[in-house]
Amino acid sequence: MKLAFSTLGVPGLPVAEVVRLAADHGYQGVELRAHPEEPVHPALTALEREEVVAEFAKGGVEILTVAGYVRVAAEGEDEAVVAELASLVQLAHDLGASYVRVFPGGGDQDPEAADAAAARRLAAAAPHAADLGVRILLETHDSHRAGADVARVVGAVGHAQIGAIWDIMHTWLAGEEPETTHALLAPHLGYVQVKDIASAEDTEPLGLGEGVLPLAACLDTLDPESWVCWEYEKRWYPQASDLPGMLDAGRAYLLRLGAPKQ
Repeated sequence: MKLAFSTLGVPGLPVAEVVRLAADHGYQGVELRAHPEEPVHPALTALEREEVVAEFAKGGVEILTVAGYVRVAAEGEDEAVVAELASLVQLAHDLGASYVRVFPGGGDQDPEAADAAAARRLAAAAPHAADLGVRILLETHDSHRAGADVARVVGAVGHAQIGAIWDIMHTWLAGEEPETTHALLAPHLGYVQVKDIASAEDTEPLGLGEGVLPLAACLDTLDPESWVCWEYEKRWYPQASDLPGMLDAGRAYLLRLGAPKQ
């Protein structure tokens, strides 16, 4: 199992500090939240991108993903969405990241219309992503919370550069069993996002293993070489405990769950 954490857990932290945390606590990768309030985002200059790459290389840490905020199923014109996808793919390529994360964002639309919009836009972005060696991953989230929802869209695209992120919290909230989610997403799966919460009504982040999410059952379905990323949502819950002091315990917990069963 290869471990990463999301910078959603350390909002605004300088790149050098993010790299230091990952290296010091045994995480091989980082999911970079790509937002204007963060150090890494699509408006970075070529020189700034090179500096980010150099920092990660110096620490021996991989940039796993550029976690963008494109909502591929949202109402509106396709052109703007596809252009935003292209900018994220370019950023990921320049940083050496394997993946771009996107959201569904279908809102209250008819599900068939939301599916069609998402598939159409992802299909339009796929050739550019293929040219640059980047995969675009649709996360189980909001309007497409279940693995069945995301698999429906990604399957309709039918392109190797379009895949899925399995956010364990959202599939659990959708009432989908881990074995079912994995079976649906396995042909498309980029990696898994883990977290823990107290209940469906209280989603403030907890330390891994301290809540109700079926982390063991989910990780049991994965190949031993899979990437697993801890998405600790400190950005949305500023009162939550700070992530840096929890990284060692979180890593140890995940490695125990991922150890070969006797």
